[in-house]
Amino acid sequence: QVELIESGGGLVQAGGSLTLSCAAPGRTLSRYFMGWSRQAPGLERELVAAINWSGDWTYYADSVEGRFTISRDNAKGTMYLQMSSLKSEDTAVYYCGESPGATITLAGFRSWGQGTQVTVSS
Repeated sequence: QVELIESGGGLVQAGGSLTLSCAAPGRTLSRYFMGWSRQAPGLERELVAAINWSGDWTYYADSVEGRFTISRDNAKGTMYLQMSSLKSEDTAVYYCGESPGATITLAGFRSWGQGTQVTVSS
């Protein structure tokens, strides 16, 4: 298990932007394939983005393609999720996760952080 800490959530108006960060204290981030998932009340958790070890391959769910950008700075030990053109349906708790291998399924991730709340007001 890897401890992951998300930050950057908050309240934003529809159409606005927000950037989430994920850190893995004491860990070499470059060892892990990583991703972001989200869960809204009453809905199943959804994998929204994933990124490979070097950051030159990314995956996005259709629901966020073109609006969200996942990136990582291994030197700083941090992963990011830049969110723009936010919609009310983006309201959810966002979690960062890590995997020892490449995956684009929730089950493929080994551990998740505690999450950070993103609320988009319409």
